[in-house]
Amino acid sequence: MSNKQPEAMNLTTENILLIGSILLFISLFAGKTSYRFGVPVLILFITIGMLAGSDGIGGIHFDNPKTAQFIGIVALNFILFSGGLDTDWKSIKPIVWQGITLSTLGVLLTAVSVGLFVWAITDFTFYEGLLLGSIVSSTDSAAVFSILRGKKLALKGNLRPILELESGSNDPMAYILTIVFTGLVVNQDAGMGGIVPMFLMQLFIGGLMGFALGKIGTLLINKIRLDYEGLYIVLMIALMFFTFSVTDFIGGNGFLAIYLCAVYLGQQELIHKKKFLKSFDSFAWLMQIVLFLTLGLLVFPSQVVPVIGLGLAISIFLILVARPIGVFVSLTPFKVNSRSRWFISWVGLRGAVPIVFATYPLLAGASQANMIFNIVFFISLTSVLIQGTTLPRVAKWLNLTLPEELKKRTQSDMELTDSIKSLLTEIVVPANCPVVGKQIVHLGLPKTALISFILRGEKYITPTGSTVLEEYDKLFVLSEDKTSVQKVFQCLEVEQTEKEAAG
Repeated sequence: MSNKQPEAMNLTTENILLIGSILLFISLFAGKTSYRFGVPVLILFITIGMLAGSDGIGGIHFDNPKTAQFIGIVALNFILFSGGLDTDWKSIKPIVWQGITLSTLGVLLTAVSVGLFVWAITDFTFYEGLLLGSIVSSTDSAAVFSILRGKKLALKGNLRPILELESGSNDPMAYILTIVFTGLVVNQDAGMGGIVPMFLMQLFIGGLMGFALGKIGTLLINKIRLDYEGLYIVLMIALMFFTFSVTDFIGGNGFLAIYLCAVYLGQQELIHKKKFLKSFDSFAWLMQIVLFLTLGLLVFPSQVVPVIGLGLAISIFLILVARPIGVFVSLTPFKVNSRSRWFISWVGLRGAVPIVFATYPLLAGASQANMIFNIVFFISLTSVLIQGTTLPRVAKWLNLTLPEELKKRTQSDMELTDSIKSLLTEIVVPANCPVVGKQIVHLGLPKTALISFILRGEKYITPTGSTVLEEYDKLFVLSEDKTSVQKVFQCLEVEQTEKEAAG
C-alpha cells in the first residue's frame, strides 16, 4: 500500500477541471455506446469513476466522504428538482395516496425487513442492522427517472406516475431513518422516543415550505423583469437552493421541499417554461454523471471485494423479499393488481442516493461505518445492473407494456415536444379585448400552439412569456391542428372569424 500511494494522482485546483472534463467526455461516449447493449448508463458512470480512482488505472486519490456528501446533496437538489418540474399533477393526482404510502410505509417496512435480516446473519448490532436497512430502503430517483425515460417504456395504467412519484418523494423517509439510526449507533443510550415527532416535523415543515416557496417562486418568476433571458435560469437555481437550505435550517426535510416546490412550479404557466424544463433536464444529467463519478472515485474496489458474498445475500433478500413486502403491504388498501405490484417491486432500484446516505455514518464515526459503506455500494451496483437491465423484459413478461405510439403525453412532454406545427393562423386583437394588457404567459394557450411573432404597427416582435398584448396586435400563431386553433381563439376570447391559412 505504501509503495503505491506516491504514485496516486491527487486532485488539486490545477488539475481538477482537466481531469473532470476528460471523465465527462469518457462518460458521455461510453453512455452512447452502452444503450445498444442495454446496460444502464449509470453503471458505466460509476465504473469509470472506479477505474479512475486509487485502485484503478487512473490512480486518482480521492478519499474525502465530506466532499462527496456535499457533491451528492447538490446533485440530488438538481435531480429531484428536475424530476419535480417534469411531474404532471394530472397524472399523479389519481394515485397520490398510493405514491405517498409507498414512500413512507413502504420505505419503513423495507428498512425493518433488511435490518432484521442483516442482524440475523451478521455480527451487526440491532441498530447497525437497521441503519444499513434504512440507507438502502428508498428507491433512487436518478436511476428510476433515467431508466424509465431513457428506455422510453410505455406502461399500462398509472404505473409510470406511481413509480416516479414514489422515487421522487421517498428519499425524506430514508434520510430521516438514516439520521436517527446513525445517532443510535453512535450513542447507544439514546432512546427511540423522538423518532415519530422528528419524522412528523420533517414532513410537515418540508411539505409546507415546498408549496409555499413554489407559490412565491411562481410570482417571483412571472413578475420580476430581468434584462437577459439566461438570468431566469439563475433565478430558478437560486430558488431551488434557497428552498432546500432554508427548509433544512428550520428543521424540515429539504429534499421533500424542493421536490414539492418543483412539482408546484411545473403545473404553473411560467415565463420561459420550456427553457426551464430543457435546462434542468440537462443539469440533472450532468449532476447524475458528476455524482456517480464522484462516488466511483470515493470507493476502493479492493475493500468491496471482501464483502461481495454478504452484499450479494443482502441484495437478493432486498430485491426478492424486503421490497415486495413493502410494496404488497403498502398497496393492500388500493385496487392494484398483482402483476402491477410485482413490477413496482422490481423497479425498486438503488442507485446513488443510498451511497450518499452511507457517508453520514462514515462522517459520524459510527462503528462498522466503512463496512456498511462498501456493502451499500455493492447493493446499489447490483440493483441497477440486475433490475435496471431487465426492466423492459419484466414489463413485457408481465404484459404491462403498450406500443410507444399509445404512450400518454404528459404536460411536460408537450412543453418539450418539437413536433411539426403545420397551421399558421393570423389573429388580430380587437380594441377592448379582455386580453389586452395581459402577459402571454397568463393566457393559458394550449401546448400544441405557439405565437411565432407579433406585428405591432410596422414592427415585428418576437414574443416571450412576459410580452404584454396591446390593441390591434396581429398574432401569427403556429399550431398542430384545427382543434388547437379553436383553443387559441377561446383563450384570446376572440371570435373565430379571422384569416386562417395552412403553413
